[in-house]
Amino acid sequence: MSARLPVLSPPRWPRLLLLSLLLLGAVPGPRRSGAFYLPGLAPVNFCDEEKKSDECKAEIELFVNRLDSVESVLPYEYTAFDFCQASEGKRPSENLGQVLFGERIEPSPYKFTFNKKETCKLVCTKTYHTEKAEDKQKLEFLKKSMLLNYQHHWIVDNMPVTWCYDVEDGQRFCNPGFPIGCYITDKGHAKDACVISSDFHERDTFYIFNHVDIKIYYHVVETGSMGARLVAAKLEPKSFKHTHIDKPDCSGPPMDISNKASGEIKIAYTYSVSFEEDDKIRWASRWDYILESMPHTHIQWFSIMNSLVIVLFLSGMVAMIMLRTLHKDIARYNQMDSTEDAQEEFGWKLVHGDIFRPPRKGMLLSVFLGSGTQILIMTFVTLFFACLGFLSPANRGALMTCAVVLWVLLGTPAGYVAARFYKSFGGEKWKTNVLLTSFLCPGIVFADFFIMNLILWGEGSSAAIPFGTLVAILALWFCISVPLTFIGAYFGFKKNAIEHPVRTNQIPRQIPEQSFYTKPLPGTIGFFACFWFVTKIYSVVKVD
Repeated sequence: MSARLPVLSPPRWPRLLLLSLLLLGAVPGPRRSGAFYLPGLAPVNFCDEEKKSDECKAEIELFVNRLDSVESVLPYEYTAFDFCQASEGKRPSENLGQVLFGERIEPSPYKFTFNKKETCKLVCTKTYHTEKAEDKQKLEFLKKSMLLNYQHHWIVDNMPVTWCYDVEDGQRFCNPGFPIGCYITDKGHAKDACVISSDFHERDTFYIFNHVDIKIYYHVVETGSMGARLVAAKLEPKSFKHTHIDKPDCSGPPMDISNKASGEIKIAYTYSVSFEEDDKIRWASRWDYILESMPHTHIQWFSIMNSLVIVLFLSGMVAMIMLRTLHKDIARYNQMDSTEDAQEEFGWKLVHGDIFRPPRKGMLLSVFLGSGTQILIMTFVTLFFACLGFLSPANRGALMTCAVVLWVLLGTPAGYVAARFYKSFGGEKWKTNVLLTSFLCPGIVFADFFIMNLILWGEGSSAAIPFGTLVAILALWFCISVPLTFIGAYFGFKKNAIEHPVRTNQIPRQIPEQSFYTKPLPGTIGFFACFWFVTKIYSVVKVD
């Protein structure tokens, strides 16, 4: 009778690890059965109107985001401007990071049908009477926005609609936004986007981009029956003074608004949309052409290596000096052969009895060490998740949401570090230490944040945080972060104090009088002067 070999079940942890990676969306791949995606980042399939189903949509929604400008710090919601508004539509929910960043995504009146071409379709017409105060105010706000070069930000299938144009050296730049309009100064100087066409030449005149040519690129899914996926959306802003507003033909001179115009002004907003199949771009890499075309997103390897070499060189110099000094002191200690020499203190022995003396502001130092530990761990964990791809730009607001949630959950390390150091300093006011760790640094940041928010509220900016979000942030702070800080402080005070390798002298050694240039104020001025000088030299060398 043959003996049956025992059946060894495989260990469970590899399967659990693989399952967790799949659930988190860390395993890339096309959408097949068994593949998982991050919430909100799953591909959406589109097909012709006669083939639409629950798994394949025919309608393409275009959403509008806030408008901002590099010349102004105040972003505004789309509804703050007198543009065409959507009659109906569900506003997508925004996460905490989007609200904190001031994003305000709303439905738009631009509606498309997949693979259906539209030419010069009218969206709406806006009429302004300069004699009416309300219309004049709207028109002046629109002119000021064009003067400050405010930019539209449109979204199709969770992807920015980009304006791509050629720049110097044959490069093509894709901007995830396009301007409202542009301005020709009274001296005939074309500002911002007015340089793209010679038709913009009237002095002291605004030109509004009231027409967009949108081209949507897609590729057909491998299976074919699942429809197509959008991989790019590009537009070209144009300006037309439509002769027949009821039946626009998108021809004629540009839509100009003179700075001294009076009477009735009509602006008709139109669009054209076309579709093009592109099998070269995959859905998983559809953001690449945007990121690769933006110069400020390129990794500056030379600057990184330059900074790294400088840091390593300076650290090596300091380490060599310390090692040589300590080596000389140790050699001198070993050569002592008389009691008189042993009684004389020199080198490291001059400071070894005072180096671990508790600081005068031990309470504040321990509090700042705890808060710094909390921020440091939050930063590294956030960068780790970003490197794994969980915080991609397609997942809007995920970076800020992750940072805030991590900061809230890392109250325990902050309380523990603050308590350990405060106890090693000989402190006894543990209640004050815990309260300051919980409220000092976060309170300063929140007070500054609240004051700035009041100013943004007064200006009507979209960057102003709603009252409900402020209450939610306070609830996260008081209900989660503070209790976790108390838990960490409890375990920190429960541990024994940190033991120092040398004993501290009871009588502190007298510190010699400092020179003038080593005092705080002259040292600070000298540091900033050197920093400014080095920055100037670097800018001159970079230009050359």
